[in-house]
Amino acid sequence: MHPTVTMEKLTALAKQRGFVYPGSAIYGGLANSWDFGPLGVELKNNLRDWWWDRFVHQRTDMVGLDAAIMMNPRVWEASGHVGGFADAMVDCKTCKARHRADHLVENASPDLQADGLPVEELSRLITEKGIVCPQCGKKDFTPARKFNLLFETSIGKTEGDRDAVYLRGEIAQAMFVNFKHILDSARKRLPFGIASVGKAFRNEITPGNFIFRTLEFDLMEFEYFIREADWQKTFEAWLSEMQVWLTEMGFDPAHLRVREHTKEELSFYSKRTVDIEYATPFGYKEMFGLAYRTDYDLKNHMEQSGADLRYTDPESGEKFIPHVIEPTFGLSRLTLMTLLEAYHEEQAPTADGGTDTRVVMKFHPRVAPFKLAVLPLSKKPELTAVARPLHERLTKRWYADYDETQSIGKRYRRQDEIGTPYCVTVDFDSLTDQAVTVRDRDTMKQERVKMDALEAWFAGTLGPL
Repeated sequence: MHPTVTMEKLTALAKQRGFVYPGSAIYGGLANSWDFGPLGVELKNNLRDWWWDRFVHQRTDMVGLDAAIMMNPRVWEASGHVGGFADAMVDCKTCKARHRADHLVENASPDLQADGLPVEELSRLITEKGIVCPQCGKKDFTPARKFNLLFETSIGKTEGDRDAVYLRGEIAQAMFVNFKHILDSARKRLPFGIASVGKAFRNEITPGNFIFRTLEFDLMEFEYFIREADWQKTFEAWLSEMQVWLTEMGFDPAHLRVREHTKEELSFYSKRTVDIEYATPFGYKEMFGLAYRTDYDLKNHMEQSGADLRYTDPESGEKFIPHVIEPTFGLSRLTLMTLLEAYHEEQAPTADGGTDTRVVMKFHPRVAPFKLAVLPLSKKPELTAVARPLHERLTKRWYADYDETQSIGKRYRRQDEIGTPYCVTVDFDSLTDQAVTVRDRDTMKQERVKMDALEAWFAGTLGPL
């Protein structure tokens, strides 16, 4: 991990520059609630769009689905979430604060993977390690017990006429429930995948590491339907694809590792799961997940609903329930880890011969919120008369910023801090030579480019969008 990045530095920059704000801040906030600001929503959407383009549009074996957040509660009963989707919790008897037992253990012993351990084992570890309450410092906890993670709400007009429903705890179930519809309408043959992006909700105690784990979050994932005999080679193929995408985005392989889940950690539906983890300032944490869900979901929904969810081989006529490989990409935490990976501090020369610290977010141009910025050298009317129309012209092709306040050096620093790949400076020479100075964010090198050639110049570096 970059030695200069800390969560304190990142959260301060994120708030100041408009990436992420604390939720409901003017009313004192809401625990683990965050709002993505003007730059944050651009970054998040750019990551989402790249994912969709790469894993859906550029493949012939994928289709998409945008499903409802609330579903018939029988879906969650059949999936096992109502009975088995739970975290182990403990309460402090002194201050009444509630904590996830595995987080307490892992914070005390960072090398210990406590997620998935039985509640009895977690209670024993908390006692043996002398773990104290983060709120009050006392050591008096209740025994660990399971706590359901699904948010429950109700639908109906009157108090006596309401039915319980759940906010989805994952986005996968709609892809299983719609499997037969998609199979019939999209005319796909095995192997093929159904992709989805959307909000999920989990009523859990979170450790407070910024947007890493929150009550509501964005997921990107797909269910890839296969024959059982093909699961191992398909699993390895998708693991490789996930790693390749991280390389394309510019993640340093030294900041990543692949961790196999132990038998005790495996979710109730999984036969094999691995996590691609990222070296955050608070330890290695899950970035992407890959699970072999077998035929658990389709089989359960078929049994509980009575619907025939079998696949019919068009050549042999064989009917069977497909197995599933599930690559999962947490969009909210990918946004966080992209911010962490991009953050750099460098020593830059000043006009008086000294140096100062330059903070630069080295985003891949495809995910950078602004692709370029147009900066008139000063507010002189003759410069702005050229710069503003130029900005309007360029922003029709690439999302571009415009800034004319303070010195040009301070404006360069502002654009560095928000990760803008290129700055386009309109100066007094531009009035005669019809050219501008293009500055590269990473190298700080400057090149003179004719204004009427800018679209062609940027198309070679930023692409057509």
